[in-house]
Order: sequence, then C-alpha cells, then structure tokens
Amino acid sequence: MHGWLTRLRRALQPPARIADADWDALVASSALFARLDAADRLALRALAEWFLARKSFSAAGGHVLEPSHALAIAALASLPVLRLGHGALAGWREVIVYPGEFRVKREHHDEHSGVVTEGEDVLIGEAWERGPLILSWADVATDLAHPFDGFNVVAHEIAHKLDLLDGAMNGVPALPRSIARREWIEAMQAGYDRLVRAAERGRDTFIDPYATESADEYFAVVSELHFSDPAGLARAEPAVAALLARYYGGETA
Repeated sequence: MHGWLTRLRRALQPPARIADADWDALVASSALFARLDAADRLALRALAEWFLARKSFSAAGGHVLEPSHALAIAALASLPVLRLGHGALAGWREVIVYPGEFRVKREHHDEHSGVVTEGEDVLIGEAWERGPLILSWADVATDLAHPFDGFNVVAHEIAHKLDLLDGAMNGVPALPRSIARREWIEAMQAGYDRLVRAAERGRDTFIDPYATESADEYFAVVSELHFSDPAGLARAEPAVAALLARYYGGETA
C-alpha cells in the first residue's frame, strides 16, 4: 500500500524543472535540438522534464551515469512523441544504460523439432514490453554528435515502445485518427516488400537490410531515418516518409 501511495504522489507532483544551464548545454551540444524552432524546443523541454520525473535511470556494465546522460536520453526519447504527447511513453518505467554494446542471451525453440538452442546477441539498444529501455551510451553519444547520419538508437527503440502500445509488436503503432490503419499497413507493407526483394537480389539499399527481419524492425529502422535523414528516406520511400511525417509530425532535419 505504501509503495502504491508513493507512486501516486509522484505521479501527481509536477515534474522538476530542468535547470536553464543544463538545457542550454544540451541544445548547444547537438544540431538535432538546435534545429528545432522555439515552440518545439519548449515542448520538448516539458516532455523531457516529465520523462525524468516518471522514469528511473540505472547504469549497468560499469557505466558511470551522469545527470547529463539522463537528460540527453530523456530529450531523445521525447522527440518522437513531440506531437503524440507523453501518454505515448506510458506503460514502462526504467531506462538502463550500458557504456557500450551489451550482450543478451537468447533461447530459440524450434517448434517442429522441439530443439532448444542458446546463443548471444550483441546489441546497442533494446526495448522490452512493459520492461526497460536499454541503451548503449557510446551509441547515444555518437548520435548526438552526428545526428543526421541515418542512425538514432533512441528513436529506434522508442519506435518499438510505440509499436507495443496496442499490445502487439507488429509494425503498426496506435495511430491517430488522421491515419487509417489500412492506409498505414498498405504503405508500410509495400515499402517492406520492396526492401526484402532488393535484399534478396543482393542490391545495395538506402534502408538498412536489418529492417527486413520483420515488420516491426522495418518500422523502427525507418523511424530512425525520419529523425536522422528524412530527405534520404523521402528519396528512397516517399510514401513511407510522408506517412511518418504525418505520424511523428514532420521532418526534423
């Protein structure tokens, strides 16, 4: 009961204000934030304050988590929901930060043979359903320093979190009324199918072939591109780029 009351009080309290000096330092540190207009920077700051108040941060793998790291992650995680609102970040509470790449043990059960195999994946980010957001700080820092090179690990993992809002990770997030589910599926499926065909034929593709793994990975990868190279995405997949601009609220680069 006491823990529930503590969480309720925390939820009702207004978020602590980010110090002007800390916010200004973050904005100055990356062109990703500097290129937002004044109204969007103000909205982003409010969302980042909410994020810092509602999410707990912890370090893993020997990482030393600085307050500036948490602020940067909060701002990067809030950028995809600038138009969607902080409700789109509901349902989970924890951010775990590693110094760099981290290993995750996997088990695969072959439903035909019944054989279970074990292995390890080396990751820079991961998003669990109702679980933590896990990030490599080295990659977050690189994305801040080079925000328009086609990569943004936080945007990628937040896309997975958005995808999970309706209970299924399938590449179709909870959509605003302005976007019909059928329209979303048709555009994304067509883009995904084109990428799969190109990859199968050994062609070089603008979109990372990793996106061919599944519809949800395709959504996460093109979401990265929306924030890190929207012009390139528009050239490669104009219909997908236009749909993401409507969903997220326009280009940022």
